[in-house]
Amino acid sequence: MLDFLKPLIAAPSSAPRTSLDGTRLVLDGGITPIPVDIRVNPRARRMVLRIDRRSGAAALTLPRGIGRVRAERFLTAHIGWLEARLKALPQRIPFAPGALVPLRGVPHRLVHRAPFRGVTRAVMEEGEARLIIHGDEAQMEARVLRFLKQEALADLTRAAAHHAGKLGVTYSRISVKDTRSRWGSCSSRGDLSFSWRLILAPPFILEYLVVHELAHRLEMNHSSRYWRHVAAIMPDFECAEAWLRREGCVLHHYG
Repeated sequence: MLDFLKPLIAAPSSAPRTSLDGTRLVLDGGITPIPVDIRVNPRARRMVLRIDRRSGAAALTLPRGIGRVRAERFLTAHIGWLEARLKALPQRIPFAPGALVPLRGVPHRLVHRAPFRGVTRAVMEEGEARLIIHGDEAQMEARVLRFLKQEALADLTRAAAHHAGKLGVTYSRISVKDTRSRWGSCSSRGDLSFSWRLILAPPFILEYLVVHELAHRLEMNHSSRYWRHVAAIMPDFECAEAWLRREGCVLHHYG
């Protein structure tokens, strides 16, 4: 059993309380309880506390041999930092009537219309870009998600066919997922996978990610030769990289 799973000696009642849920500590001493995932890394030299800007999840990495008591003391000392960082994260925007959701980088107002049936469609009405969603309002979120995935797959399919020809490569199939750790991937067999959330970003971001993954059909690495292939198609690819570092996490706060 790992050290941090051993019973805890009771802390003073004035200190923030913690409770253990599997490999997660729940820190309860501030505004709201904060769950913190606990990870042991034998190569770590010190305790490191991070917040994933995409998911908002907090995680504490421990070197081997650090016990639960020391981990709790460390978290207690950083509860103010945790709360401030979590408060600064963008708020989640649900697919609900009236919400503004970007489509290819352009904010669209979600408008529900019932009981008429019809496909979800993007329109300009009263000088405003809108997504019109028909049917039962209880199904609105699912309909918006399905529409965005379909649009993403259509744009990715078009971009892949275009850029594969320019690079002189082939690929197998294209799929869309809701990945957290990466925007796209290319398997050794040529299967391409992308986050559907790229349809929320400006078009040049989606184009860049397609070129990025197709270039792996020439080099399955990120060597200087690989980047030369990317630059041959998109000389300003660094602008897309910078946008993703700066704005990419926001895309995960929709839906």
